[in-house]
Amino acid sequence: MLARTARRQFRPENLASLTRSFSSTAPARADFTHVVIGGGVVGLAISRALSQRTSSTLLLERHTQIGTETSSRNSEVIHAGLYYGSDSLKTRLCISGRQALYKFCEEYKVPYAKVGKWVVAQDDAQRETLERIHRTCKDEIGVPTRWVGKEEARREEPCVTADSGVLESPETGIVDSHSLMATLHGHFEEEGGFAVLNSTVVGIEPLNSTSGSLPGSGGWRLRVLDAQTNTESDITTETIINSAGLGAAEVHNMIVPPERRTKLYYAKGNYFSYASSKPKVRRLIYPVAAPGAGGLGTHLTLDLSGRMRFGPDVEWVDSPDQLSINASRLPDAITEIKKYLPEIDTTALAPDYAGIRPKLRPASARGFVDFYIRKEDGYEGWVNLLGIESPGLTSSLAIGDLVRDIFYASGKVEGSPPLQ
Repeated sequence: MLARTARRQFRPENLASLTRSFSSTAPARADFTHVVIGGGVVGLAISRALSQRTSSTLLLERHTQIGTETSSRNSEVIHAGLYYGSDSLKTRLCISGRQALYKFCEEYKVPYAKVGKWVVAQDDAQRETLERIHRTCKDEIGVPTRWVGKEEARREEPCVTADSGVLESPETGIVDSHSLMATLHGHFEEEGGFAVLNSTVVGIEPLNSTSGSLPGSGGWRLRVLDAQTNTESDITTETIINSAGLGAAEVHNMIVPPERRTKLYYAKGNYFSYASSKPKVRRLIYPVAAPGAGGLGTHLTLDLSGRMRFGPDVEWVDSPDQLSINASRLPDAITEIKKYLPEIDTTALAPDYAGIRPKLRPASARGFVDFYIRKEDGYEGWVNLLGIESPGLTSSLAIGDLVRDIFYASGKVEGSPPLQ
């Protein structure tokens, strides 16, 4: 499959040869039926799902490789769906996405492991938080969780401290995100889709089919920059899907009037490697997330060989390009890690890598923020995805199915409410 993918790789200069090569049902014939902007794991899953309905699907990625931003700079955790409430899009897509992802990995030999997770409480307030999570999981969303008794906790993970309780999530796992993306990429191109790298969308024009019709009813014209040759070309498409991740607000703002423009806020997460084999831990260990922290706390995760790593923390930055790891954050990380793993050898910890999560609200905002996935009001043929952070990797296949259904399902498909 990978050899097939490599043979079908197109560069931006090949766009001209791809245009006007597909049939279309639009009155004014477009070059493509669907153009997906952004080649992270979610964009790949969307492209794969759409290509199963039509081979006239183009994926545009601005970097020289797929999945080099948030999709490859994360914890690679398959989340169970504990944290997102009973009626959110995140919960719905995380649960269905998790189920689909385990099945996909098994069927297509993508490396994964269902290692499970402990969320550990250190005081009464954290215990109350875990009790609320457990009740929601049991009574409202059907996600398996269970309490781990003190004796079992000491027997299973003697080096882990949990003064006020352990809530286990047996459905949590880990996945090789790079292998997952390569497999999605291969499936997409085997269905006849095309991925073009090094291609930045620099202009978007919605076309009208008739006077008074909605913008986009006549399709869309995109101007695409080849970053290598610094040349631009135009393509047309019946529909566009904004799955540009860290660049999604920029794409959004190319289309909407000034009063509907938005911005993203960037939460950088620093990760730290661990070079010692002791203490030995066999599952993921998460602290109880502090309210308004912007993340799930500096947790312990494992890679598929069993090596421990820690992170991410939350460091708010001004630009999505600030990807250098901040080594000065290590002392604070050690303080957090020692709360649940006091025997850690601090000399074996080292700065490793960093990733950035696109947030729809700034650090000062409080409260839950859901995914934004919606057929955009006032336009035809535009599905918009904003703020796709964790659990985006887990949800990716379900998001792909949702976007496909927005275009092709016979009934109305509910996405997010409008942006406020």
